[in-house]
Amino acid sequence: MLLMKRREDNTAHSGQVSFPGGSYETTDADFKATALREAQEEVGIVSSDVDILGALTPLYIPVSNFNVYPFVGYSAQRPQYNLSLNEVSYTIEVPVDKLLHPARKTITDVRSPVMPDVIRNVNAYKLDDGTIIWGATAMIISELETILSEAVQ
Repeated sequence: MLLMKRREDNTAHSGQVSFPGGSYETTDADFKATALREAQEEVGIVSSDVDILGALTPLYIPVSNFNVYPFVGYSAQRPQYNLSLNEVSYTIEVPVDKLLHPARKTITDVRSPVMPDVIRNVNAYKLDDGTIIWGATAMIISELETILSEAVQ
């Protein structure tokens, strides 16, 4: 699974771990096209190398006032990354089965850069290096985990 660490820039999602993604543009045919374009712009994934497997549930992000339309994609080969350093610090690749292992799930306190005085106790995933995945990204991963577990039953 590809994740990325957003650049520290004091915006709503500064420094957070996320999936590639961003705003719909009028030149995008639909939200799937937005997802593919943003993945190419942010981390250099060539859109034609990605097979979209399906859409997940859209969700609203209050802190940035965005609706997120997540898609699951697959590439037969490992992409050659070309990061947009204005938006992305680095990528994180985690095998799906490792990320979804029950030991990765945690509850932790987090602060949003736009509300530093507010501490939230949230469900999250914790990587070996201590990286915390929370918020919309954790919600998307959780939904994908549910779908995958139902598919193997």
